[in-house]
Amino acid sequence: MRNRVLNLILMSLSALICFSCCTKNCESTGTKKDEFTRNAVIYEVNLRQYTEEGTINAFVEYLPYLKELGVDILWFMPVNPISELNRKGELGSYYAVQDYMALNPEFGTLEDFKNMVKEAHALGMKVILDWVANHTGCDNVWIEQHPSWYEYEGGKFVSPWDWTDTYSLDYDNKEMRAGMIEAMKFWVKEMDIDGFRCDVAFLVPVDFWDTAREELDKVKPVFMLAEATEKELTDKAFDMVYNWPLLFMLDNICKGTNKVSDLKDLVVKQTSDLARDAYYMNHVTNHDRNTWDGTEFERYGAAVKSFATLTYVWPGMPLIYTGQEVGMNRRLEFFVKDTPPVKEKNEWYAFYKSLNDLKHNSKALRAGEQGGEVKVYETNNENVLVVSRILDNEEILYIGNISKDEVSFHFTENAPEGEFENYFTKEKVLVPAELNLAAWDFLLLTK
Repeated sequence: MRNRVLNLILMSLSALICFSCCTKNCESTGTKKDEFTRNAVIYEVNLRQYTEEGTINAFVEYLPYLKELGVDILWFMPVNPISELNRKGELGSYYAVQDYMALNPEFGTLEDFKNMVKEAHALGMKVILDWVANHTGCDNVWIEQHPSWYEYEGGKFVSPWDWTDTYSLDYDNKEMRAGMIEAMKFWVKEMDIDGFRCDVAFLVPVDFWDTAREELDKVKPVFMLAEATEKELTDKAFDMVYNWPLLFMLDNICKGTNKVSDLKDLVVKQTSDLARDAYYMNHVTNHDRNTWDGTEFERYGAAVKSFATLTYVWPGMPLIYTGQEVGMNRRLEFFVKDTPPVKEKNEWYAFYKSLNDLKHNSKALRAGEQGGEVKVYETNNENVLVVSRILDNEEILYIGNISKDEVSFHFTENAPEGEFENYFTKEKVLVPAELNLAAWDFLLLTK
């Protein structure tokens, strides 16, 4: 699993290099956006670890809690039965699927899931399901039913990377492709889900995703998130991709291997990286990062609130992972049952609720082409990042001290001007002016 993360990092860095060859002016058919998504916040549900029971019915009780937080899209990690052959750990990996058209009995029944979707819809939330299309568990029902649907090497099934609890599917097989699409359609038709988060989407041929999206949209319009950064995936199939470049750069800044100037270059670059009206999913943590690389507190220390705020101002859609909304400062186990995060409306809940309110009500922070212009302001201090989103008469201004030292600075050119309001304290702030920020401190100003 650790190798998985390292490979994802390498692939994402290579994607960064190739991104620059295309701009929003590239011609593509694209997908029609649900306007709901432009001001949406997505939340990753680790169902096994979310409650003591680890069931769908136990989770349903917290839907109002998440609605009040400001969650719009619920992304459920895979809910399928988990293979037993070559299983890792006591309960196995969500991503070793035994049956695409069944529900893990640990979580409940298909009827439980369907009812949960209805409850979420009644509260105005969408539901997307984590989908593992690149590989299956080692005793998936297709192994006996359709052995020709798998890749072989030396007469044996092939495991991708070090994922020895899975076997790779053969995308040269047209029947397998059709079977995969039918399985995806089952969840849209029968469970009324609203889309998919597609695991390691970059390992599956783009033309498969293009066809799958076309077929799914015939059932109902869906929202598609790719665990990938490749631009071509957004031409037809996917609405949103991971913002690994931002995530890794924030990590590297804390390690001292990237600078604030790199962040400035990245935010400008990403305004033209994705063709047409696609989104980045911006985040400081997720299930992989939390378990294998450390919590946001381990990786960012005192910069957590600053970096989390930046993911809301940065163009795209912000993600909250299970426990992040209450400041959970520990790694969740992956292959065994763990103690769930305490659900409390503490300072972190209030912090993220406040950010979600801003995201919902700001035209400048809309995702995609309808969002505000991105502007980077320069100061006389190399450790200060100033990023603004501007649309009509609205300006959202992030000012961050991206360093462990207190800083004093002023704007050097094209400074923002006028009276702003500190979003969190509601105090008035006149800009431009000489400003001081403590280590890793930040301002979120609105006008």
